[in-house]
Amino acid sequence: MPQLRTVQPALKEKLTAFQKEIERAIDQYMPTGDTRPVRLHAAMRYAVMAGGKRIRPVLLLAASRIFPTKIDAKAAAVAIECLHTYTLIHDDMPCLDDSDLRRGKPTCHKVYDEATALLAGDALLTLAFELISKEYHNEPALANALIADLATASGSRRLIGGQMEDVERAGQDLHADTLSFIHENKTAALLTAALSMGFRMTQPTAEQMKRIEQAGYHLGMTFQIVDDILDATASAESMGKPTGADADACKTTYPALYGLDGARKEASKHTAAAIEHLEALGGDNDFLIGLAQELEQRGSEKARAPDILRPHLKFIKTRLTLKLQKAYIQPSQFWPDSSVGRAED
Repeated sequence: MPQLRTVQPALKEKLTAFQKEIERAIDQYMPTGDTRPVRLHAAMRYAVMAGGKRIRPVLLLAASRIFPTKIDAKAAAVAIECLHTYTLIHDDMPCLDDSDLRRGKPTCHKVYDEATALLAGDALLTLAFELISKEYHNEPALANALIADLATASGSRRLIGGQMEDVERAGQDLHADTLSFIHENKTAALLTAALSMGFRMTQPTAEQMKRIEQAGYHLGMTFQIVDDILDATASAESMGKPTGADADACKTTYPALYGLDGARKEASKHTAAAIEHLEALGGDNDFLIGLAQELEQRGSEKARAPDILRPHLKFIKTRLTLKLQKAYIQPSQFWPDSSVGRAED
């Protein structure tokens, strides 16, 4: 399982404990691999159990324990991980990112097939809501709020909408507000839902809910900005998935728009805002504050100094190639190898 960069021992110990708790819960709540149809359920379990840092369910569990509660948040944590995994399965398919590697392992459609992967993603999406409705039926108001949080965050105006704009605008010049819209919805919405869903179990006030939602927004923005940085600077081996994909697809990212230093400053700004809101909540917030700091710094040792200009040069070359091709000019007139997206670029 990929780990965050070197962390403080107490934080790392608690993070590992959360991750182990989530792994046990996933095994408990997921249909067994021999459930009929076997191929479908095997694909579902393969995708969910392929590893990962479990950031979303960790955030949910941690938020549910800021203040004392008798409600068990593990089913909701599994639900949000199921929904997250469905988005990864579909993202990796040939019609979207066409990725062969996820979490250091072959993607679901490579191990099984495209039809099975598509249906496994569909099934994980619906399983998420089944879990919440069944496991919290004795708390109908809570169950309703959890379903609303998850459905709103993952719908056409948030997560799916962000993905749609990301796909539609590939190869286009993006302004900062458009890039923010994509990140706010494609990534930050589900991270915000993770904190909100967990925190609801502590019976918070309306003001406290606003605080946790703001913390989730800023934490989500940091997470995606750092992901953009890592896509531009880290190796596939260290990340457990292909890197350089954003430049290959000619997508505008924070490093491409602001430069690496500017992107890091944006991440730092959002981290500071997230911590401010978490501190204002009080309670047992130390873990979440520490995790927010670590998420900003994750993978910093993976960056390779010689690649510092890679996101800018590759982005420019890709855009130039596309523009030349549209003008019926062969890019090979300007550089010998005009292929886009080569690993050595």
